[in-house]
Amino acid sequence: MGREKKEFAQRTALVTGAGSGIGMGAALKLAREGAFVGLLGRTEDELQSVMRDIEAEGGQGMVLVADVSVDEDMSKAVSTLFDATGRLDIIVANAGINGIWAPIDDMKPAEFDQTIAINLRGTYLTLHYGVACMKKTGGSIVVVSSINGTRTFTTPGATAYSATKAAQLAMVQQLALELGRYRIRINAVCPGAIDTEIDDNTHMRKRAQTEVPVDFPLGDIPLTGGEAGTVDDVAETIVFLASDRARHVTGTPIWIDGGQSLLR
Repeated sequence: MGREKKEFAQRTALVTGAGSGIGMGAALKLAREGAFVGLLGRTEDELQSVMRDIEAEGGQGMVLVADVSVDEDMSKAVSTLFDATGRLDIIVANAGINGIWAPIDDMKPAEFDQTIAINLRGTYLTLHYGVACMKKTGGSIVVVSSINGTRTFTTPGATAYSATKAAQLAMVQQLALELGRYRIRINAVCPGAIDTEIDDNTHMRKRAQTEVPVDFPLGDIPLTGGEAGTVDDVAETIVFLASDRARHVTGTPIWIDGGQSLLR
């Protein structure tokens, strides 16, 4: 018997923050199912490494070096991808940073602005340029939000981060109505603790001034006894939302946290 047709054959996907973590996981799974994947990020070496992995498995795609917070970068990147394939069917708006976590009176305006620029302006620019292409064929958008700002507010000093994640979910729900007439679905995934390298780039100051101490002696993730989720846990859900299997799902947040946010 011949091999079954791949789920995303003849479709083009854009994944931001594709060089590592959740973005890399989503890009690899989309490519395995036949999508031509635009790998967008700021670090070319990381993107090239993911591209080699995709090609080694027989997949296709292209590297798009861009900063999601820069208008000119995003305009050029989306145009380059669209010109290469003539369509854009899937967007995974994943790029983001934890940024600085600090008391509100200690957080510097530039620190606040950087988190807003990448997490929120970056999501806006990704959708601003991407939707214009998607209107031609319809498609699916998945925004990577977080349990922070949507269900939990217990991360010490994470005011800027939580604000961007809450705003991302509001954008998803607002745009679900606006884009429905174009057969564009948009949903959010809200991960909890996931085993990625993002914590290595988190800078926390004066934690004692913002933290409300709570002790979870058996771990704060009920489903796994405190073990963090994996990139695949999130990537699998992203691929589902991008697929026709989720054809009647839009404006919906999915919390991927093993029950963590319910306990918190």
